[in-house]
Amino acid sequence: MAQLDVQQKLAILADAAKYDASCASSGSVKRTSRDGKGIGSTDQGMGICHAYAPDGRCISLLKILLTNSCIFDCHYCINRKSSNVRRARFTADEVVRLTLSFYRRNYIEGLFLSSGIIGSSNYTMEQMVEVARSLREDHHFRGYIHLKTIPDADPELVHRAGLYADRLSINVELPTVSGLKRLAPEKSAERIEDAMAGTKAAILDTADAKKRYKSAPRFAPAGQSTQMIVGADAATDGEIVTKASALYDRFGLRRVYYSAFSPIPDASTVLPLQRPPLMREHRLYQSDWLMRFYHYTPGDVVAAADATTGMLPLDIDPKLAWALKFRGSFPVDVNRAPREALLRVPGLGVKAVGAILTARRWRRLHLADVARLTVSVAKVRPFLITEDWRPVALSDRAELRPVVTPKAAQLELFAA
Repeated sequence: MAQLDVQQKLAILADAAKYDASCASSGSVKRTSRDGKGIGSTDQGMGICHAYAPDGRCISLLKILLTNSCIFDCHYCINRKSSNVRRARFTADEVVRLTLSFYRRNYIEGLFLSSGIIGSSNYTMEQMVEVARSLREDHHFRGYIHLKTIPDADPELVHRAGLYADRLSINVELPTVSGLKRLAPEKSAERIEDAMAGTKAAILDTADAKKRYKSAPRFAPAGQSTQMIVGADAATDGEIVTKASALYDRFGLRRVYYSAFSPIPDASTVLPLQRPPLMREHRLYQSDWLMRFYHYTPGDVVAAADATTGMLPLDIDPKLAWALKFRGSFPVDVNRAPREALLRVPGLGVKAVGAILTARRWRRLHLADVARLTVSVAKVRPFLITEDWRPVALSDRAELRPVVTPKAAQLELFAA
């Protein structure tokens, strides 16, 4: 077989990396490049993805695998050992040169590097650490680096990775232990969680040391994240949300990412034949947002799901689904209600609630005031009381739902 050049490898390994969703740059620290000024270009290179920092900056990352060869045979993975795909492998030096080349041309601001397992977990982790080490120490690279770590690797290697990377991530893969045993029998939920616990401890230890000693090294300052595949096993939305909440609580994760299962070539017979609706993935992200920023508990989100199937409705967002189920909590008086109650009103986001709390210190709010803060006043109106508005008693679900559900509800995001 003819040896592949770097461009051919990039085409294969950038495409193989697209299945990993945990590629955000939130929490990144701005760095000053020591590599000289880049050259702008309107071209987009293969493997470039876009993520967003908390301040709204769009951050371009080179997203690639070190290799798509793997000694594991996970049923859901297109790069599994038994998969009939074209294989490729970068050397550590090739990844370094590619990253610097893209960075200098102003294509990217950072690197997201993952890999299949080659040789052994330790050998693969050593190669990934070498990429990060060389970028930081040999080339003084100050861009963002996100490394996908390997649970079975020696903890010392993972620790070294954290000293060079802005963020580490370890995929839990599937929401349930039974699902992992069935679809990825070579992986262990216990080893994955042990690795996540070790990363959490290192982040806390170095953060504490940094407070006392300015010279203390940083360790994964943007924290750690994980990813769950949705729809490859029988896990319900309720189980997925409960698992995500437990991961946030136990391991201090910055993000849990959800990736809708996508059928792969030469798929195992134990996998579903069709992918789940993409809207299911979107509803899980909305539920995740509710727990992180709206003070919803996992139980609240589960209560919004169908009691029989455990699935969230696809036609309305989970916040509205909860409100329709618990009408006794509404209507809410915008001039009197506490912040927690206002955050439960469908159509009111965190910023809108903040504006309401500020404005009502000076005057009584009318419906028109609230309308200026939300995308759809029709959605908000049945759930609140203002100085000039009090809804008639909330009607039954069949009558109220069409009123508060926009025609494009399937594509609707939460109000800003």
